[in-house]
Amino acid sequence: MELLTTDDGELALRLARGAIEYTLTKKPKPFLALSPVFKDKRGVFVTLTKKGELRGCIGFPYPVMPLEDAIKDAAVAAATGDPRFPPVHRDELASIRLEVTVLTVPVPVEGEPQKRFEKIEVGRHGLIVRGRGLSGLLLPQVATEYGWDSETFLDHTCNKAGLPVRCWTHGSTEILTFEGQIFTEHA
Repeated sequence: MELLTTDDGELALRLARGAIEYTLTKKPKPFLALSPVFKDKRGVFVTLTKKGELRGCIGFPYPVMPLEDAIKDAAVAAATGDPRFPPVHRDELASIRLEVTVLTVPVPVEGEPQKRFEKIEVGRHGLIVRGRGLSGLLLPQVATEYGWDSETFLDHTCNKAGLPVRCWTHGSTEILTFEGQIFTEHA
């Protein structure tokens, strides 16, 4: 996977903010001269925070659309459609900070279920847990932010999926890892 440059990361953040601003205020979207990487299909998540607290996070774990479209759609969904939070109001925009995480394609963690935690690298891997028709995802930065080890990270991802903690030790539960390139707005 081609990595985004620092300049591409800044453009990704401006693209996300522009999509949210247009949706909430109808302020015209800025014209951005995007590099060809924005035409590649990529998975992406957009995270919104306010005063350091989560305010919305939505994305696409798989590369289902060009990165440009995925960023815009995820940003608007994080601001207006995350069921955990009320929609962002236009008066909040100045206090919202954005983070764009561009993902690699998720890959299954193979091996004996009870030892899969050994293949999870905290700070590098994000996780997807699937089982019983449910799934949950946590981005790579989450485990680092909370100081979790790989087993705790797996447990919390099971919990996010609505599955029992330690479900990752069962062969019927699928565990996938991915990596993310993270770009964050600064105050």
